[in-house]
Amino acid sequence: MAKNMTHQRKAIFLCFSFLATGSFCVQSEIAAAASSTQTQSGKSHRITKKRANPAPTSKVQSAPAKINAPASHQYSQARLGTVAPTVLPSIESNTNESVVVTGSALSTSANHNANPVQIVTAKQINATGMTNLGDFLQRLPSIGSSGTTNSQTNGGGGASCTDIRNLGQSRVLVLIDGKRTSLNGASACVDLNTIPVQQIASIEILKDGGSELYGADAVSGVINIKLRHDLTSGNITIKGGVTGQGDNLTGQISGYKGWNFDHDKGNITVFGSYMTQGGVLQRNRSWAENAQTNNPTASSDVLHGSSITGNGLFYGNTSGNAYSGNGSNGVTDYNGQRYQYGQAQSLENALQNSTMSVDAHYALNHHFDFYMNSRYSHKTSNYYMAPEPVAGSPTTILLPADYPGNTTGEALQVYKRMMEWGNRRSETALDTWTSMAGLKGDIVGDWKYDVSYTYGMSRETDQMEGAGNYLKLLQEWGLEPSNLGNLQDPSTTFTYNPNSCAGSAGCQQSSAFSTLSKEGAAYSNYTTINHSLYQLRDLNLRINNNHVAKMPWKNGGSFGLALGMEHRGESLNYTPDPNVVSGNTLTNTQGITSGGFNVTEGYLEGRLELLRNAFLARDLTIDAQGRYSSYSTFGSTKNWKASINWAPTQDISFRATLGTSFRQPNVYEMYGGQALSYETATDPCAQVSSYGTLSGAVEASCHKYGVKNTSTFTQAGGGQVATTTGGNTKLQPETGRTYTFGAVLTPRWIKGFSTSVEFWHYTLQHMINSLGTQYILDSCYTGADSGQCSYITRNSGGQLTNVNAIDENLGNMITSGIDWDLSYHLMVTTRDVFSIENNFQRLLSYKQQNTAGGQWYNYMGSLLYQNTAGETSGVPITRDYLTLSWQHGPLSVSYMVNYISGMRWNNGTANLQSVGTQRIKTPGMYLQDLSMTYNFHRWAFTGGIQNIANKKPPFVASATDNSDGGMYGSYYNGRYFFLQAGMNF
Repeated sequence: MAKNMTHQRKAIFLCFSFLATGSFCVQSEIAAAASSTQTQSGKSHRITKKRANPAPTSKVQSAPAKINAPASHQYSQARLGTVAPTVLPSIESNTNESVVVTGSALSTSANHNANPVQIVTAKQINATGMTNLGDFLQRLPSIGSSGTTNSQTNGGGGASCTDIRNLGQSRVLVLIDGKRTSLNGASACVDLNTIPVQQIASIEILKDGGSELYGADAVSGVINIKLRHDLTSGNITIKGGVTGQGDNLTGQISGYKGWNFDHDKGNITVFGSYMTQGGVLQRNRSWAENAQTNNPTASSDVLHGSSITGNGLFYGNTSGNAYSGNGSNGVTDYNGQRYQYGQAQSLENALQNSTMSVDAHYALNHHFDFYMNSRYSHKTSNYYMAPEPVAGSPTTILLPADYPGNTTGEALQVYKRMMEWGNRRSETALDTWTSMAGLKGDIVGDWKYDVSYTYGMSRETDQMEGAGNYLKLLQEWGLEPSNLGNLQDPSTTFTYNPNSCAGSAGCQQSSAFSTLSKEGAAYSNYTTINHSLYQLRDLNLRINNNHVAKMPWKNGGSFGLALGMEHRGESLNYTPDPNVVSGNTLTNTQGITSGGFNVTEGYLEGRLELLRNAFLARDLTIDAQGRYSSYSTFGSTKNWKASINWAPTQDISFRATLGTSFRQPNVYEMYGGQALSYETATDPCAQVSSYGTLSGAVEASCHKYGVKNTSTFTQAGGGQVATTTGGNTKLQPETGRTYTFGAVLTPRWIKGFSTSVEFWHYTLQHMINSLGTQYILDSCYTGADSGQCSYITRNSGGQLTNVNAIDENLGNMITSGIDWDLSYHLMVTTRDVFSIENNFQRLLSYKQQNTAGGQWYNYMGSLLYQNTAGETSGVPITRDYLTLSWQHGPLSVSYMVNYISGMRWNNGTANLQSVGTQRIKTPGMYLQDLSMTYNFHRWAFTGGIQNIANKKPPFVASATDNSDGGMYGSYYNGRYFFLQAGMNF
């Protein structure tokens, strides 16, 4: 206790020492609040329209609700669309200025947009104290749990990737300033950890399909991150943070400076940042330190940790009997000893990220406006895992019956944790670079153009210490495999050689029943090093005219037209360590991935304002978009979208969209080398009673496939099963259809109030994914789908050795729901403004076929607690994000609440039914945050508390950390404090 308090005091002292430097600062939007200091010093370059007065502190809003956006600039707005820039109106304004919002290439009135677009400002990100964009987005109801978070350490690779509507991170397109950007080559997604939050001006989330305008990947929607550009001011920001337990120390420093030149025709803006985050160890959270690995029907049968210990677990290859190593040179009857691997693992990644960007803009005249941007990020991450186990990779090690110390009279299968090698430490270094250059301007009349070329590259090196060298370990144990040409041959046998170390420097003769010496551990240990390289080349041309023609009838509006073409090429190479490829390590084997594609596309958008300012038709607009794509891998495809917006008065508008989507398999899905992964799953034969009425069928299947006595059978390992994953060159593209309809209310008689409601519906066909390991096991052994049994392999002792789950075109998915967004700003006095912002999502359906043409499963309100099937780990019915704010002159206070409804646990085919003491659900969860900002001249100070109630995540029998990081990662820190201060110049 005293030691923990000492750590807390040190951490808190560190935060306050940051303040003492006098160098803290905040984002320009914070300084703008109340005092408008930043509005004056951070004025955008060459804004042609007068900016609306700063609004009171505003939170997440659903377009087209009237909001105060960050300062726009000529070049960034034109890159998103192709029109002259304007800014979104203030909530105090009744003007309808034209803007380009994600989802269209034409400008539109801010509250007459048919596309459901949610706008997030830098101010609201800052109020939460988040240092990583992905951690912030997790709070929004429209963001699902199928992405990769910083709370998913094992296999996450230190990346942070997002999704929309629980449709998967491969089905959302992330843009920066309206253009594609480099992916993380190892994760095949845009790594949000590489994007500094201080450089973000705003985020637009298109919660609707966007394949017809942006191309493949935009199946569930588009997240467009708009960065700051063309600034004439400077800013330095420093932030510090620490958890209530004194860990996950976070430090962040960033700064920018912009200059105009040549009589304000040009601008150069430079931005740089450095962020460090210490991470969290699992043993430092009492709820996570002892991982529960099963979900039994009797409390006496609860298991924690792994049966694979440092002394070893051995199975008779003929009898199936279990034995425990005695710690010296032999075995005893199985004593039930287990290893608590949670004590050695990371709960959250440790991160460091350095970024630099240079932005330049020069307007020669209104025909030729040159712009360029170059962004570089160097990110490192690391996490720890328990020492490497000998557990059937690359193949099961068999100690011969005559092996010294083997008194059982039969060959023994070896399951042993190599404590001598120490904890595994995985470290990733990622360099990401994206450069873009373009030219835009007027052609003639109202016709405008924008042509650009983007080159992106990401290069990643990841290494894991403590992976072990398989052949050197066998050599020290005196074992010689029968098939050196194929180390993964499941029929491999072993012979004993007492002189196997002869002539090998550093080799120490030892026994599988004993502990390696220090020298022996050094000889057989190994650090793997893997490399990946992703490259993007994108040529993009856009031409538009908002006023091609005026409709000839009374109150007719304008006809607008946008067209363009894009030629894009993407390539990816992932080269694992040679020993990993050959299987000469004890870690997961991995094949080489190499491939790519190119696509040439053309798109067309037409918008017709049928009526403007007419009786019962202040606005009646229809919009149609189409895209033709020709892929080097699949040929051609066409996608389209149509929408309508009808505003009877300026107080209310109705909108609807209907469109199609298309997604080709990415490089990993097509060309990914086969890999061995250890997936969370429980052998049905080790918990037959938990299947209730299906127990008889499970027992019969176990006998059929080699498990002789299920009452005494114990699954080797800690709730994980070796699973073969990888790409499939026979995959076909996914297709889909999306429609939305809703209404927006902005009544003039309630100043500062707006609300919108939206119904959305997605249908996907031929989904690309792999079946979950648990789903395959359950489908086979319950008899639900006996065809899955062909993908399961057991050894002669009955232990699972492999489940095959490569990517394939599965069945279809249907999901729908309702979004309701509300914003209200009430000015009580000239210095006091109260604000309410709320984003609500109610799910109406989430159904999926896990096999082509197979049975439909309803996952709505379900937690897939072992990632057994589907695209996501959790599908809560209700989610909500509420912000209450009070601004009093230079002081503002924000209180935020995030709600996730409770869920029933699902095993992949059905929600669990209560049997004995089995856990079957998680409760509804509330996460509360509080922050305060104070502005003083050029200085601004912000402080706050995340998770002020110190709420712990709900228990989930995940066999990893007793919860679900994809769903509840925001709770993993516990209570978290942050301080920030700074100066504009």
